[in-house]
Amino acid sequence: MVVVHGIKNCDTVQRALRRLTEAGIAYRFYDFKAEGLPRELAQTWVDALGMDLIVNRKGTTWRKLDEATREGLTAVNAAALLSAQPSLAKRPVIAKDGWLHAGFAAADEAAILDRLR
Repeated sequence: MVVVHGIKNCDTVQRALRRLTEAGIAYRFYDFKAEGLPRELAQTWVDALGMDLIVNRKGTTWRKLDEATREGLTAVNAAALLSAQPSLAKRPVIAKDGWLHAGFAAADEAAILDRLR
């Protein structure tokens, strides 16, 4: 089963969900803003994808963090920060049978959908 982790009002997440539906790919949506982002789950993302791929440094949540928190971010404390501030995660994070992917760039859509079929 495909699990799409994200925030329901995120444009990229909405586009990913539309594309999955159009492609006939069954999925379960996990809204980590509403349901929370367990530290253990965030840690699996950091371990599998790396901190730089999973932490969204372009968003409003990142810019609102104090400078010490931004500068002190490491692979060791990234999961705790993501759990405390789920909006920091790049969205969506798509999981299927141990495979993970963060983001849904237009250039990558076809490859992602092929991988999920």
